[in-house]
This record gives sequence, C-alpha cells and structure tokens, in this order.
Amino acid sequence: MVAFTGRRPGNAWLARVPGSMMNHRTTMPKTKVALTLDAALIEQVDELVERRRFRNRSQAVEAALADKLRRLARTRLATESAKLNPRHEKRLADEGLAEDLATWPEY
Repeated sequence: MVAFTGRRPGNAWLARVPGSMMNHRTTMPKTKVALTLDAALIEQVDELVERRRFRNRSQAVEAALADKLRRLARTRLATESAKLNPRHEKRLADEGLAEDLATWPEY
C-alpha cells in the first residue's frame, strides 16, 4: 500500500510504501519508457515486488533511478566543494567584517 503524504511544490507527491525502501517524490503525469535490463536485475526487482517492497516493477525502477540521481548530485557537490581553497574562502567571508562589526547592534 502506498501512502501519498500530500502535494509538494512543482506538482510532486511524496510517496511512501510502509516497510519499503521506496521514498521519493514523483511528478504526475508520467512518461512511459521501454528499458532493456539484465535478466538477473529483473529477477531481483520481481522478488522485491513479490515481497511487497514495491507495488510493481515501474515503482521499483523509478525509486532506484531517483536514488541514484540524488547520490550523483551529492557526489557532484562534494567534487565541486573540494576545488575550493579554504584560506581564500575564509578571507572572502571575513572581508569587511571588522568595519561592519562596529555598526552591529548590541544584543
């Protein structure tokens, strides 16, 4: 059983399947696609569907794809952050702070 917790910005729904790993936003309407997958992967997906972790193959594949895309986005952020020079960033953050500090109200 899927519990939709309500509409989110961008016409998205947050879908939750109790006791499952499915927990991602899904946007309506959906686009139908055809995929060619390894038979062993399909067997694993079918097993998850049989154990009621997902309602069907489509939900299992959608959840896996959404999870992978989230992970890739985090990896990209970490890669870009690693390019920053901490000393330079601190200098930029502190720039002008001494003059501004005198004008700040007392709390």
